[in-house]
Amino acid sequence: MKDVRGVENPAFVPSSPEPPRRAPASPSQVAVSAPPGTRRGEGDTREPPKSPEPPPPPSAAPATTPQPPGSPAGSELEEGPCGWRDCRPRCLQRCNTPRGFLLLYCLLALTQGIVVNGLVNISISTIEKRYEMKSSLTGLISSSYDIAFCLLSLFVSFFGERGHKPRWLASASFMIGLGALVFSLPQFFSGTYKLGSIFEDTCSTTRNSTGCISSTSSLSNYLYVFILGQLLLGTGGTPLYTLGTAFIDDSVPTHKSSLYIGIGYSMSILGPAIGYVLGGQLLTMYIDVAMGQSSDVTEDDPRWLGAWWIGFLLAWLFAWSLIMPFSCFPKQLPGTAKIQAGKTSQTHQNKSTSFQHVDENFGKSIKDFPMALKNLMRNTVFMCLVLSTSSEALVTTGFATFLPKFIENQFGLTSSFAATLGGAVLIPGAALGQILGGVLVSKFKMTCKNTMKFALFTSGVALLLSFVFIYAKCENEPFAGVSESYNGTGALGNLTAPCNARCNCLRSYYYPLCGGNGVQYFSPCFAGCLNSVSNRKPKMYYNCSCIEGKVDIAPTTESFSFEAKAGKCETKCMNLPIFLGIFFITVIFTFMAGTPITVSILRCVNHRQRALALGVQFMLLRLLGTIPGPIIFGITIDSTCILWDINDCGIKGACWIYDNIKMAHMLVAISVTCKVITMFFNGLAIFLYKPPPSGTDVSFQSQNAVVSTVSSQQELNKAENEG
Repeated sequence: MKDVRGVENPAFVPSSPEPPRRAPASPSQVAVSAPPGTRRGEGDTREPPKSPEPPPPPSAAPATTPQPPGSPAGSELEEGPCGWRDCRPRCLQRCNTPRGFLLLYCLLALTQGIVVNGLVNISISTIEKRYEMKSSLTGLISSSYDIAFCLLSLFVSFFGERGHKPRWLASASFMIGLGALVFSLPQFFSGTYKLGSIFEDTCSTTRNSTGCISSTSSLSNYLYVFILGQLLLGTGGTPLYTLGTAFIDDSVPTHKSSLYIGIGYSMSILGPAIGYVLGGQLLTMYIDVAMGQSSDVTEDDPRWLGAWWIGFLLAWLFAWSLIMPFSCFPKQLPGTAKIQAGKTSQTHQNKSTSFQHVDENFGKSIKDFPMALKNLMRNTVFMCLVLSTSSEALVTTGFATFLPKFIENQFGLTSSFAATLGGAVLIPGAALGQILGGVLVSKFKMTCKNTMKFALFTSGVALLLSFVFIYAKCENEPFAGVSESYNGTGALGNLTAPCNARCNCLRSYYYPLCGGNGVQYFSPCFAGCLNSVSNRKPKMYYNCSCIEGKVDIAPTTESFSFEAKAGKCETKCMNLPIFLGIFFITVIFTFMAGTPITVSILRCVNHRQRALALGVQFMLLRLLGTIPGPIIFGITIDSTCILWDINDCGIKGACWIYDNIKMAHMLVAISVTCKVITMFFNGLAIFLYKPPPSGTDVSFQSQNAVVSTVSSQQELNKAENEG
């Protein structure tokens, strides 16, 4: 083990080796060593006076000192070469390092992000059309991943803590690949896609009015296949972010842990960006391209559906290619025992839970689960940090879902361009923030308390920058029938006016049109347009009875009585560049707190409960943050709607037009509220945190196993009675 590089660090090497201890569990069993620079004899006051064994001379080699069962030295037996059984090629040993494991971890996190937060999200609208599902059903598909994660995170993290973590991640690779494969299966069993008839968007006095038709399709039964795929993906994602993070923290020194974790988490953020780009390109291919089918329709046709399923097959193959590399890693990387022996415990010290029993068998039975969970719940600092991250997750997932909608409505952009801008701000900003947070914590070698203070500072900066939404608010452009009348006719709130009453227009077909008078219309039909020129970009309409006056939008040799062009009117609001710049900085500071908070959670809990702590964190983070976040944001944004889609059956559908000013104010209110809650619990954690007594370095040797937490006073009384 002497030739292992990258594990020597004077800051983590004990100043002197500890004598062997085999005494019963008691306060004296906590390994205490003198801090660097302290002479022998100082700091040894906690040793039991009845110990007859003198300390070994300073020249004694630590490797030859016998260790109690479960000590880091004993864990060297679980370190080994990289390979499978008797097949252990020398070339693989170069990868048997923390960096080699981090590379595979990043690839798996990237794959998971591509599938769950990239391909699934970009394919939802196509799946709705292809399998005739309502948005409420596709919403259930999206939430199935979080449901599986919540149900399994506690048990996987509890039993996986003592297990072979790399093999757990190999199983995670298998489940993620299987989930991606299952998610794509409906494409191969639902037959070929049949195009419907094209919809005529102009004014037509002969169009038959469609009545209230309620129909069901057998295609919607594929909902259960999609849900199963998401459940499998959630099963695979659980070990990745609990056991994988704990394994990385085990394998590197304390001051490097934040850097490694920050890099790993940033890959999970870059995954959705790659998923959106990949999925967007695949959607330009026809849906049945694998069956040799082609179509004369183009992407501009509303009947067009893209090949959404190809990306899932690619992710399936890539995820399964990581199974063998993960399975070749040993239970612990070479040098882990030496690193653990040199680490200093920063576990939060409760008044009545200062000392803990040691039992090697704890955690191997389901009966130990309630006690282990109780120990974590009694750690007030840990619970405060979990609530802090949950509040932050609520606002970040809400903005990740609805930022494109905000940009689209505030600045009058198309939905595709707004989504592109939103992704260009959120994804790089979040990844950069995660990496910067990890680098700064690692560079300055922050203690647990200083790490929490750093997270509090970044959250405070993000809070101040959140008010950018008030600055970015833009007035609504004139909209006929909503904020502007039809040339003095009709009533506000009613899209139908005398100029389009005979056109039999459908409110369910939203195709915005900008008139030459600067007024926006719901569709060419509601603008009273009779004809169009489809070979021009954007599409031009003329003979529009609801548009007053004649304005040439594009010079032509033809003489049109009225003109309009497809698309929204260009906004007069010029705040978009400034808004994107400030919001980018806000995202960076928001995610700069992510890695420090994770590191603080790993430090403030018992060494043997870190994986379970991460399981509890991610479970509550989803229950209190990522699951209700989009729901709360959606309800809030819907409250600002001023024009709803109502079909012939009287059922309210999507919102077409929002009140921009009210939307900006509501989003600021949510953002500020969540940030204040985040800072409150973060500050409370700093106030409550009590590190081990100053002047002593409590090693991890006393935290290798936990049975139950008992009061130090009871233990001292027991020791006195025995004496």
